[in-house]
Amino acid sequence: ARIPEIESDITEAQSLKAQLDQELKDHKASRQAAKESIDSATKQREKQAAEFAAESSELKTNIGACKQAITALRKGMGGAFLQTGQAQKLRNVVISRNMDRYSRSVLTDFLSTNSQYAPVSGEVTGILSQLQEDMEKELDEAMKAEDAAITEFEALVSAKEKEIQAATEAIETKLERKGQVAVEIVNLKNDLEDAQDALGEDTQFLMELKKNCANAEGEYDARKASRQEE
Repeated sequence: ARIPEIESDITEAQSLKAQLDQELKDHKASRQAAKESIDSATKQREKQAAEFAAESSELKTNIGACKQAITALRKGMGGAFLQTGQAQKLRNVVISRNMDRYSRSVLTDFLSTNSQYAPVSGEVTGILSQLQEDMEKELDEAMKAEDAAITEFEALVSAKEKEIQAATEAIETKLERKGQVAVEIVNLKNDLEDAQDALGEDTQFLMELKKNCANAEGEYDARKASRQEE
C-alpha cells in the first residue's frame, strides 16, 4: 500500500521541480530583459543629453551674441562690435537660421565689415531683439523637453530596477525551493527502494510461511490418520 503512495509523491515532486525550472527560466529572462531595457534607455538618454548640450550651448552662445550686438547698438558702438568674435558668431546665426529674406538682408548688411550702419536707426535692433526672443523660446522648449526626458528616463529605470529586484528575490527563493525538492525526490526514491525491498522480503517470508504451514498441516493430517488407525 505504501509503494503507490511513494510513487505518487515522487511524480508530484518531479512535476514541481519541472515547474520551478520553468519559473526560474522565466524570472531570469525577465531580469535580463529589464537590464537590457535600462542599458538601451541609458544609451538613448546619453545621446539625448549630448544633443541637448550641443543645442543649448549653441543657442546660449547665439543669444549672447544678439545681446552684445543690441547693447553695442544702443550705445552707438555698432562699428566696434563688428570687430569682435561675437559679430562672427552672429554672422553664422544669420547664415544658418531660417529667416525671412528681408531680415536676413538687413542683418547681412549690418554685419558687413564695410557697413556704414547709422546708430540712430532701430531697425537692426528690432530684428536682433526678435531673433533673440525666438532663440530664447527655443532654448526654453529644449530645456523643458530635456527635463521631461530625464523624468521619463528616471521613472523607467526605477520601474526596471524594481523588476530586477523582484526577479532576483524570486530566483533566490525558487533556487532554494528547487534544492529542497531535489532532496525530497532523492529521499522518496530511497524510501521507494526500501519499500520495494521490504515487499520482496515480506513476500518471500510469506511464501516460506505458507510452505511451512502446508508441511505442518500435512504432518498433522498424517498423525491424525495414524491415530485413527490405532
